[in-house]
Amino acid sequence: MSEHECMTRVMYFESNRSSPEGMLAVGTVVMNRVEAKEYPNTVCAVVGQKNQFAPGVLSRQMGKGSRLAAQMATKVLKGGRHRYVHGAKFFHTAGMTFPYTNMHYLVEAGGNVFYEKRKNARRKSDPAFINPPGLEAANRAARAMLTGYQATAPQTTYAYPSPETIRAQPEIQAAPQSQPQAVPMPAAPPQAAATFAPAPASAGSAMLAPISIDDVIATNGGT
Repeated sequence: MSEHECMTRVMYFESNRSSPEGMLAVGTVVMNRVEAKEYPNTVCAVVGQKNQFAPGVLSRQMGKGSRLAAQMATKVLKGGRHRYVHGAKFFHTAGMTFPYTNMHYLVEAGGNVFYEKRKNARRKSDPAFINPPGLEAANRAARAMLTGYQATAPQTTYAYPSPETIRAQPEIQAAPQSQPQAVPMPAAPPQAAATFAPAPASAGSAMLAPISIDDVIATNGGT
């Protein structure tokens, strides 16, 4: 199996299959291990290490998302790296917690959180752990903004007198200049609180506009 296929497979099975940023982060971890003395020095040997990556990572069948994984594998093997993963060699599924005190968290991407092992590590609960700006952070902020959006209050409709009513009620004819009494508009219901932090001004366009693979790599410091 070629190094490209091994990299494609680990990206596919270890990250959200529609997240180029997450795949890039996983690939960066693999290459960090390849370059470290305590791990094997080839991509396939690192990916194939027992109990290190998803079960069947080198044997299971891939489906939708494999083409994106292959494109990102090419980028990583040509030197592309996730800027905020730095030298991290570890990650786990986002939302999981562990009692260890040496897990220094760096970034969340593609459904995983990436960390280094350090003394006096920075926890995910630390205010300093803030996901850096990137495609996935913009998407989350934009979804929060759209979730909090509510339609404006319905406009009040007015019933003007019909010609028959005017003819039957002379007082209406005597004062044609008078206007129907304004009906107070109901107060708009308070908007639901957003689940995530307030979105930047461009967050909506970041989610809705097409983004190329090269744009994603450039955003995250790759080549």
